[in-house]
Amino acid sequence: MSRVLLTGGSGFIAAHVLDILLQRGHRVVTTVRSQEKADKIKQAHSSYGKDKLDFAIVEDIAKEGAFDKAVISDPPFDAVIHTASPFHFNVTDVQKELLDPAVIGTTGILKSIKKSAPTVKRVVITSSFASIVNPFKGNWPEHTYSEADWNPITQTQAVENPANGYRASKTFAERAAWDFVEKEKPNFSVSTMCPPLVLGPIVHYLNSLDALNTSNQRVRDLMLGKGKEEIAPTGTYLWVDVRDLAESHVAAIEREAAANKRFFVTAGYFSNKEIAQVIEKRYPQYKDALPTASTPGGDYPPEGVYKYDNKRTSEVLGIKWRSLEESIADTVKSLQAVGA
Repeated sequence: MSRVLLTGGSGFIAAHVLDILLQRGHRVVTTVRSQEKADKIKQAHSSYGKDKLDFAIVEDIAKEGAFDKAVISDPPFDAVIHTASPFHFNVTDVQKELLDPAVIGTTGILKSIKKSAPTVKRVVITSSFASIVNPFKGNWPEHTYSEADWNPITQTQAVENPANGYRASKTFAERAAWDFVEKEKPNFSVSTMCPPLVLGPIVHYLNSLDALNTSNQRVRDLMLGKGKEEIAPTGTYLWVDVRDLAESHVAAIEREAAANKRFFVTAGYFSNKEIAQVIEKRYPQYKDALPTASTPGGDYPPEGVYKYDNKRTSEVLGIKWRSLEESIADTVKSLQAVGA
């Protein structure tokens, strides 16, 4: 089994990646921003000794050389899964708070691996549908998105607002990774994962309802009655369950065929209205808080939406997609565990 460096170990996606790595017998070192986070993760996985699960503290991924020490290990690493990235919209300086950390964090870890971890053969990077989608085309029903698509956002557009900045940060960081591979010709392969909205159960020991990942906030809000008068617009109509996404990351270090490929990791369509319907069906106790059949909003647009092609992920990584109903039911259960 491989020895794996997992960055951003306390994140929503990384926590599930960690579970799968440990279940499959991989030995993991995960980076966290603080000792307190390391202690929480360690406590939750107390049956694993230091040889199976260890930690490296990287306080700021956007610092030059941030990962230089973390990539050095005895025994040495075989693979790196890089999930750490900034994601929030409450920014005042898009360049400094979104673009730089994403790009420097991604190229920084690749440089550190090339310089100091010659045994690493596989690197998997969490990117996003944000680096595939063309935000200027709207719902674009005649188009089918796949790994061949790139968000055409420019540097000028990127700094106009935080929403553009977030999409651009994902696009620029992923492009920088592929540029690095092309120019530097490292002795490791790169695979990138491009998920749209990520739903699914939270890992309770890392979460409170206030610190919820952005995607799952819509589930919490519906449970709390915030869609009673009007359901919020869905926004992105594609989703994936966090466990299927985590499985994709791990499959990419285990399967030769995943090397140097980009993966569009999506289970298909959803709407906020459908999420509300699943909650009502599986958890009737929330009926009074939820919207009714006649509540406006949260549905698909009448003109339809873009199509998607997720064949590569299904075939190369062997992913069997969870249903929206299973995902939302498990999400609600996990939110109840932290007080919803």
